[in-house]
Amino acid sequence: MCNLIELSENFIKNALHSGFSDGHDFDHTCRVVKHALALCREIPEADRTVVHLAAILHDVARPQEFQSKGSIDHAAAGAAIARDFLIQYTSQEIADHVAQAISQHRFRSGDAPQTIEAKILYDADKLDSLGAVGIARAFMFAAKAGAKLHNSAQDALAGNAYSSEDTAYREYLVKLSKLPEKMLTAPGKHRAQKLSAFMKTFFNQLNAEIFN
Repeated sequence: MCNLIELSENFIKNALHSGFSDGHDFDHTCRVVKHALALCREIPEADRTVVHLAAILHDVARPQEFQSKGSIDHAAAGAAIARDFLIQYTSQEIADHVAQAISQHRFRSGDAPQTIEAKILYDADKLDSLGAVGIARAFMFAAKAGAKLHNSAQDALAGNAYSSEDTAYREYLVKLSKLPEKMLTAPGKHRAQKLSAFMKTFFNQLNAEIFN
């Protein structure tokens, strides 16, 4: 199985090549794997192999989604790619189980996660959008959109996505602050609440420095 993990890591490195970067790069994959395996330690009934493989391969179709400007759903497409890859090296059962988790990990589309492995992957992926890492990623996305550093809550909520008003604060208010309540496992929710509390403190401080 160690060999399959290594093969999967090499496969995803190839897929998320250096010419592609929307924040869902190999570094993001490694952080999701770390979160997923940490959750597995608290949820012993989960199949660690399935979780590990799903976490490695969950964003394999991100470049296709990016290139298609969103017409391709990376969760659905990635599940098919992962299944086709894994079936060369492991059982149909494991390949299907991993593919199911990948197909259900997306925040905005697809079926809700059904298995405990799918729920762990879902939570692990969301945890990488929270805390200090989540703040850094939100500012990175805003910079790529040409947005300003910060704005008020009123202006942030009135702004449009991918516009000059689409600040990191808007991402936090509209989406990231709501993630803890959407987590699907008890340890995932606990971790999300702690990381979200840090984000709230950070943006309160930023508001105080700019507007007070």
